[in-house]
Amino acid sequence: MGCDAGRVAEALRAGAATVAEHKAELIDLDRAIGDADHGENLDRGFAAIVSTLDSGVPETPGAVLKIAATTLISKVGGAAGPLYGTAFLRAATKLGDVSELDGAAIATGLRAALEGVVTRGKAEVGDATMVDALSPAVEAAERAQADGGDPAAVLSAAADAAKEGADSTVPLVARKGRASYLGERSVGHADPGATSTALLLRALAEVAR
Repeated sequence: MGCDAGRVAEALRAGAATVAEHKAELIDLDRAIGDADHGENLDRGFAAIVSTLDSGVPETPGAVLKIAATTLISKVGGAAGPLYGTAFLRAATKLGDVSELDGAAIATGLRAALEGVVTRGKAEVGDATMVDALSPAVEAAERAQADGGDPAAVLSAAADAAKEGADSTVPLVARKGRASYLGERSVGHADPGATSTALLLRALAEVAR
């Protein structure tokens, strides 16, 4: 079964609930290596997405994702707004006006999101950023799709890989963002953006199931 606009909106609501639930954890992670605003900023942004969707859900998944993108870019400061906003905007643009997402479309949207984040943040795997979670998630999604996976299977594979990717940032020296100023002192801390990426993909996967 594919994901229509209503299902995508439901997934974003689940993502907002997950961010709210883990806000304190994300703040603590960011306090250790950044400026402690990641959880607060992301929670505010996703709450604004939900508020906008409460006024009406558009007809296509891409249009729903575009609402998420514009809301995050306009409402969220720090790195989270521009990076997540760009991810959602690139995915929305790539998906166009299709009315329902199958596994292939979801993998395609995730690839576009990753490309947007890399272009915007100039990061690569190993820099201890959200790319360390999102890149393996995209690769896992594409493998699941190639094996005939439906949206639930594709997103579940992505979520599993994202969690492993987020965990992999703990021993890394951060090379991008505010954490990079700490040099070797950034070792031993999970990247907040990678962690929130894994949490959000898990929330989306749960809705797809």
